Amino acid sequence: MSDAQKRHAAIRALDFVEEGMKLGLGTGSTAEHFVRLLGERVADGLNVVGVPTSERTAALAEELGIPLTNLDETPELDITFDGADELDSQLRLIKGGGGALLREKIVATASKRMIVLADASKVVKTLGKFPLPVEVIPFGSRVTSMKIAETARAFGCEGPIEPRDDDYDVPFLTDSENFIYDCQFGAIPDPDGLSRALNLIPGVVDNGLFISIASLAIVGTDKGADLIEPKP
Repeated sequence: MSDAQKRHAAIRALDFVEEGMKLGLGTGSTAEHFVRLLGERVADGLNVVGVPTSERTAALAEELGIPLTNLDETPELDITFDGADELDSQLRLIKGGGGALLREKIVATASKRMIVLADASKVVKTLGKFPLPVEVIPFGSRVTSMKIAETARAFGCEGPIEPRDDDYDVPFLTDSENFIYDCQFGAIPDPDGLSRALNLIPGVVDNGLFISIASLAIVGTDKGADLIEPKP
């Protein structure tokens, strides 16, 4: 059911794609549906160019024949289409379950707008049930994780903060060769304040809270898709 919802969101997203657009191509299962559908449109003659947010998405886009560029060559994009691990009514997001949060945020903020694609289970009243990823440089990462915990407590957030391992029980490395710490807070009362504070910690590269970045969410349902805009 969830996979069908993701596909419905991806299908609806194609309505926002126009000839000649420069697109950010996100990472994750819902974004993968979109990239595959976009590849079909490209095969039928649609002229677009994409900037992938991860090596995995780049490989998929190349396989499907979607022309690719990068932000050095194309620093201004029209739309980024990407998924989310959680989103609330203000379109604040938690992203980074796949470890690509830094590149995802860079690409999203290089775009005129970001459109989030998700299934209905990703919509929540309060962010935080999904562990918040924080990307940190390897040097001094234990000290950085202690500072993350200290900062989080000041914003009413407590819970295990664990370094992410890969399938072979060695530290997971992002595409930028950094570590990810997953913060299991359960609830984040002040996402805006926590995001700003985390990014002031030396050693933190960025965190998985996307604040005031998304302008629209396309949420797949069993019968189609709903559009959600930020509440004033």
